[in-house]
Amino acid sequence: MWRVARTRSSRPACTSHDQILDARQRSQVPDRDESGLSARYGSSVTDALALQDRYFPSLRCFGCGPANEKGLRLKSFAGKDGVVTARFTPWPEHDNGLGYLNGGIISTVLDCHSAAAVIDESARHGWVSPAANGEIGLQYVTAGLDVRYLRPTPLTETLDLHAHVVSADEDTMTGAAELVWDGKPRATVEALWKRWRPRS
Repeated sequence: MWRVARTRSSRPACTSHDQILDARQRSQVPDRDESGLSARYGSSVTDALALQDRYFPSLRCFGCGPANEKGLRLKSFAGKDGVVTARFTPWPEHDNGLGYLNGGIISTVLDCHSAAAVIDESARHGWVSPAANGEIGLQYVTAGLDVRYLRPTPLTETLDLHAHVVSADEDTMTGAAELVWDGKPRATVEALWKRWRPRS
């Protein structure tokens, strides 16, 4: 169901919320995991350590960097079904001026959450190697985001995030992610990721 294509092809379409729910229901995943994180959407967490803390604890990214004290510090968790999950509670400062969550913040958390799925996928395939300090670090960077805002996202509620890798090879990956509240997708993204190679 959540197979990853290993060959390059045209960009796949984002998986719809209904397709994700249908696939998860068929997988018969338990309702709750030991870490206490809700598996409402079928993703049973395999490790209580967030992917960001495992792979890049010194990263200072505004959205997901554990070392950025003023950042969002998104925490994503790998599931047995290949779906990465997270929960995000907006701050009052994230207001879009109309009492809902700002679109830029939505884009940021979708981007960063898809990054967690991409890094986890690359680590499982051995496509990344740890630095001297033992961290894998962020060895892929966003090359494109196709964000779709589907309905207003509340500012005062805890939101669910789901992501998975749609296609992957060592140089390029495509991830799909969604932001959900009250059982309905509020925004989705298709994210294109490229292997980071510093230029001199």
